[in-house]
Parts: sequence; C-alpha cells; structure tokens
Amino acid sequence: MSRNDHTLGDGPIQPDLIHLMNGLAQGIDEILNGHGGKKRNGFIVMVFPFDDHRGRCNYISNARREDIVVLLREQLARFDGQPEVEGHA
Repeated sequence: MSRNDHTLGDGPIQPDLIHLMNGLAQGIDEILNGHGGKKRNGFIVMVFPFDDHRGRCNYISNARREDIVVLLREQLARFDGQPEVEGHA
C-alpha cells in the first residue's frame, strides 16, 4: 500500500460526527481563547473508532491545515524518539 492509499484523515468529517465535533471545537476554542479577539491557543481534536482499524480518523481544529501537518510531523518525531511507554491514553 503506497502512502497515497491511506485515507484515514482524507475527507470531510463523517456525517454522524459533524454536529458533535463542531460543538466540541466551539467549546474548546471558547475555553482556550475566550470570545472574540486574537486566538492565543491552537488545538486539534482527532476522533477515531477503537474497534474498527479500517475506519477513518476525523479531525477538527482552529488552526490552518498546513500548520497541523507540521505539528503532527514534529509530534510524531518526538514520539519516535521516546522509549516505549505503556498506557491507555
């Protein structure tokens, strides 16, 4: 399977999650940044199925997609450099 065959995060939010994820994003943004004014904090929410690894990962953010791509690459590099940690987060 080539890199381009992966579509877990490629596409709009699944219809059954749109209302829920938009509500979460609005609430998180309000908590982190208040009403109006300049945003101080960015966030990303990723929702994926536990029981079906063929499902897709839906995400929503208050940041630009290009910035999220950089963020995820940097975070993955940090995770790759850390020793194995067991957990359920």
